[in-house]
Amino acid sequence: MTKLLADRIALVTGASRGIGHAAAIALAKAGAHIVAVARTQGGLEELDDEIRKIGGSATLVPLNLTDSDGIARLGAGLHERYGKLDILVGNAGVLGPSSPIGHIELKTFTDVMAVNVSANFQLIRCMEPLLKQSDAGRAVFITSGAANKATAYVSPYAASKAALETLARAWAQETANTKLRVNLFNPGPVRTRMRATLMPGEDPATLDTPEQVAEFIVPMCAPDWTETGKFYDYKTRSLMSFRSPA
Repeated sequence: MTKLLADRIALVTGASRGIGHAAAIALAKAGAHIVAVARTQGGLEELDDEIRKIGGSATLVPLNLTDSDGIARLGAGLHERYGKLDILVGNAGVLGPSSPIGHIELKTFTDVMAVNVSANFQLIRCMEPLLKQSDAGRAVFITSGAANKATAYVSPYAASKAALETLARAWAQETANTKLRVNLFNPGPVRTRMRATLMPGEDPATLDTPEQVAEFIVPMCAPDWTETGKFYDYKTRSLMSFRSPA
């Protein structure tokens, strides 16, 4: 039986752990070849081992996403090797400080924005031509409830996710008349290292795993997914439209 994502090329950022790691494996199980991007070579090699165990394949790309030239080189390499990109999962992100705004240094703020916003901006610029070469390009960006809640004491993270949401929505509008579909995915509280850092007293057993969450990302990457500019909320298992404040 043909797999849902057979013969498709999927780029996943932040693929060495957490939701990115789980998404890469889930996409590989569905038949996609994974282009796995992360800072840590060791984490990528562990991912590669797991993907091979399930009969999948991966290309490992050790890359710090603040290296904008590196992202451009990756795009050029994918063009040369495949001539297209079918799936982009923009997952990589950093939490940043947990502190009142007045106590946060400017560099700390800009470091969070560099990973959570600017890197995704560069990914969009460099991968859009490849995604448009696909017969059904799909992009999914991982966001957070902090974006609309404006959560206190994590202002750089909340602001960066709000900016990412607006960036993705604008891109969705710009590409609405193409075959490319662009959406956002909010996993909510998940059993990840980032969550444990933010909520050290929380019992991780009360949270869903990245593997459970990743299963819901896969359909958004499939050729038969038609929605664009939408927001999938994992907690409520619902696809939402954005709207202006009442």
